[in-house]
Amino acid sequence: MLRDKITGAKALMRALQAEGVKTIFGYPGGSIMPTYDALFDYTRGEKKCFDHILVRHEQGAVHAAEGYARVSGEVGVALVTSGPGATNTLTGVADAMLDSTPIVVIAGQVAIGALGTDAFQEVDLVGVAQPISKWSYQIRHAEDVAWAVSRAFYIARSGRPGPVVLDFPRNAQVEEIDWEPKKVDFIRSYVAYPKLNMDAVRQAAELINHAKRPLALVGQGVELGNAQEELKAFLEKAGIPAGRTMLGLSALPSNHPLNVGMLGMHGNYAVNLKEQECDVLIAIGMRFSDRVTGNTKTYAKQAKIIHLDIDRSEIDKNVKTDVAIVADCKESLPALTALIDDLQRSTLNVQRQEWRASFQELDQKEREKVIEPAIHPQEGPLLMGEVVNAVAEQAADDAVLVTDVGQNQLFATRYFKYHHKRSVCTSGGLGTMGYGMPAAIGATFGAPERTVCCFMGDGGFQMCIEELGTIMEQQSPVKMILMNNHYLGNVRQWQDMFWMRRKSFTKMMNPCYELIAQGYGIPYVAVTDRKDLRGAVEKMLTTDGPFILECAIKEDDDVLPMTPPGMNVNDMMLEI
Repeated sequence: MLRDKITGAKALMRALQAEGVKTIFGYPGGSIMPTYDALFDYTRGEKKCFDHILVRHEQGAVHAAEGYARVSGEVGVALVTSGPGATNTLTGVADAMLDSTPIVVIAGQVAIGALGTDAFQEVDLVGVAQPISKWSYQIRHAEDVAWAVSRAFYIARSGRPGPVVLDFPRNAQVEEIDWEPKKVDFIRSYVAYPKLNMDAVRQAAELINHAKRPLALVGQGVELGNAQEELKAFLEKAGIPAGRTMLGLSALPSNHPLNVGMLGMHGNYAVNLKEQECDVLIAIGMRFSDRVTGNTKTYAKQAKIIHLDIDRSEIDKNVKTDVAIVADCKESLPALTALIDDLQRSTLNVQRQEWRASFQELDQKEREKVIEPAIHPQEGPLLMGEVVNAVAEQAADDAVLVTDVGQNQLFATRYFKYHHKRSVCTSGGLGTMGYGMPAAIGATFGAPERTVCCFMGDGGFQMCIEELGTIMEQQSPVKMILMNNHYLGNVRQWQDMFWMRRKSFTKMMNPCYELIAQGYGIPYVAVTDRKDLRGAVEKMLTTDGPFILECAIKEDDDVLPMTPPGMNVNDMMLEI
């Protein structure tokens, strides 16, 4: 019997193929060259099974893999070389860890014999990646490739998803082995899907069935668990209003009658204040971050707290829980819904109706003081809110929102519209400037049938400007909305509010973006007058391929409402 003898590099190709990988974002170099040589045959001709997207920076490869994963629900893959190539991925790895994004980063490494000698482009990737990843591992021998890749993908996509880093020494890439596929679907020390505790479910149902003022907080866990329909069934049966975290915005459609807005420091006024009035608070697939809770010493002290999450480590980490349901929300939500009293037959129906109606006055107050002036200004320079609103009104219902970080992120997530699941790509936990453009590239490959709208400020745009080369080469149909205020706007706002208006190094001198767009052959339009805005947005959305829409934004445009850092969540400011 003839043996199928192949190199470790070719084994990697087969292992990735076995995991269903279709797209790889990468950047070649010395230590990963044997793998790139193997990749050559797998990206063209009869053997083709991968698209390889050549990014312009390794950090961009990881963010692109993140964007791909966010919209597709699949594991994103990045392939880089050793040393600086590997260390350039670490910001993206940390970003994916905090935002529970399933990616696998594969980096080259010097041969085992050279480890510890300070060889050219040697770095202890496993050591530096371990604290910021779900798993990091060095594949020291070719015979371990199939097992390591299968285990990596299993860990990345299962349970609470996250990043995995594989270090691939050169000797393991060139060694020859007899190919044998492996499948890892169990790890003794790793419980990906905790067993649902029905006693906890019954306790939670008891609290909800007696609640007069229940409030649900919906996070990205609903999206990651593909439990959007289960969420709606739960909310609708019980008549519970729901706020969404920034990463959970598209878990519940914007126009759903029980949607009461976005949580957090720059979220909606009513839902933030009502967190301090509800009698039962149900957190679903979210982690009570500081941006949601404000001062934890005073947060929702009047309420019984129910927390549904797949990750036991999130229970009681920041907010003390009365009932914890540790399980996949795809499983826990239907179990809970089955025990919930039908609101239409409940004696609490009137009280729940009054509770939901109590949001309206606060919503109206925010609309008058903040929203209408932000999205429908009558004079002065362009505002970020009106730009986002103009794009949201004209974009397709299934459009994907991608943002960079800063004021552009806060305005975009507030005023975009969400009608379709998996519609938000943004850096939530780490707040990574430069995330937007490469994540948007990844999103166009993860959801090629959907319009991808990427909002960026002038600061974030210049942190990832090199990826215009990737967009040019791939003709990635990213609709880039550059909101240019010549400031690092979010820092400027905080300087104005808390640092006596001392604008320390936040003013920016910017290049001519039109010339840059011309250099990359990307269609470009600039808008300085609001009468031209709608027409420019229409041109952007109807132009095939990529497009840059630059909008000249008011320099001191402030994001409101705002809960000042360290203050109570209900201390929201509607004006400065």
